[in-house]
Amino acid sequence: MPEPTPVFALKALVARLHREQNKTQDLLSSLGFALRSFNNLNQFLELIPLVASRVTDAEGGSLVLFKPDGQVRLQRLHCQEGQSCVNLRKAIDAVIRDDSHPLPISQDIDRRIADYLGQGIQLYGTPISIRNEERGRLYVFSYDPQYTWNEARRKLVQLVADQTAVAIVNDELAAELRQKQRLDRELEIGAEIQLRLLPSQCPRIDGIQLAARCQTANRVGGDYYDFIPTTHDLVRSRGFDAKPAPEEPIHSEHGRWGIAIGDVMGKGVPAGLIMTLTRGMLRSEALNQHSPARILKHLNRAMYADLENSHRFVTLFYSEYNPETRQLAYSNAAHTPPLLWKAQRREILRLDTWGMLVGLDAETEYEEDSVILEAGDTILYYTDGFTEASNPKGDRFDEENLIEAFKTACSRQADPNDILNAMFDAVWDFIGPHKSNDDDMTLVVLQKR
Repeated sequence: MPEPTPVFALKALVARLHREQNKTQDLLSSLGFALRSFNNLNQFLELIPLVASRVTDAEGGSLVLFKPDGQVRLQRLHCQEGQSCVNLRKAIDAVIRDDSHPLPISQDIDRRIADYLGQGIQLYGTPISIRNEERGRLYVFSYDPQYTWNEARRKLVQLVADQTAVAIVNDELAAELRQKQRLDRELEIGAEIQLRLLPSQCPRIDGIQLAARCQTANRVGGDYYDFIPTTHDLVRSRGFDAKPAPEEPIHSEHGRWGIAIGDVMGKGVPAGLIMTLTRGMLRSEALNQHSPARILKHLNRAMYADLENSHRFVTLFYSEYNPETRQLAYSNAAHTPPLLWKAQRREILRLDTWGMLVGLDAETEYEEDSVILEAGDTILYYTDGFTEASNPKGDRFDEENLIEAFKTACSRQADPNDILNAMFDAVWDFIGPHKSNDDDMTLVVLQKR
């Protein structure tokens, strides 16, 4: 048989290289497709040692991952069944389980595996790195003494390792997204519950008109306001938390009503939970028909144990209006004092008494005061989200601007809803169209008819 000519041999070599190149491209394309479509990270990782060994014409490969808790785990081993495969598995297991030589993630374990296996194996390892942190190693090996780790093979192994890193990152991002979606749903539920706990509408009380609005900075906020029937006959006839139909406002012929506004220090779900706790306990205390000061005193004692370790406190202004006497009695637990517009004198007064935050000191005492409301008198209950609202320059709306806007609205003899809208318009004009509120903003407007 004649010997092949140099030209024929060269053509055969080119054809073989072309077939190998196509095989490598097909394998890498298949790996890329698996990366785009996999739903299970472990199933994808099973392919890595196989693909790495095939694209480099090696006998096998293994994938070792470093866990966040510091453990090192053999994720997957690919090799032909036989003694060499058994030896390789034993070598990797022995190295990663050797307690006498702990393996920090940053340490190169290639040498120790090679030392365990001894001479006669061509072993190459490359890191699987994510954000400059080594998260594992990919090994490829051959028992062929003529096998060499040239630059092309090293690059192919690194390419497979990089694909592995991408798969791990994608899986972690998907897990974070699922967690965020769960948290978002929980926040939606919390916001819905909190919204239902706030009065669905203002009650109709003899001699006064009311308007109220709470605008939270987050989906769940710490601001709170409430209208509480404190006359037992009224409570029994309607049910304590009865919700009227939209066309059926709450009536009270002669009953007294508590009007409360409060603010939990902080934002988000923890503040919302404390707000819910405050609402329930205040309603229970108000039914005892004590004075506003005593109600705050009892509320503070009851909530102190719950708030002591939470590092959160509550400011609260509680008032009670008696339609028969036109008297509004009130007590303040360090809340921003409501503003009273005296219509006849056309001046602004601050309704304030001495008292500490709810939850700060179990034995604190609260002062009490009262005022007789005349026709046209208007009270603005508000939270500090109004006065602390800032514009892009960093200037705050502050109490001075609040008083000026309130004076202007009351001077026009507007009804409570008009005043409420005017106050929100004023603060949003101050903040500007391109800035959101940093804190919850709540207003209650009470006007004597």
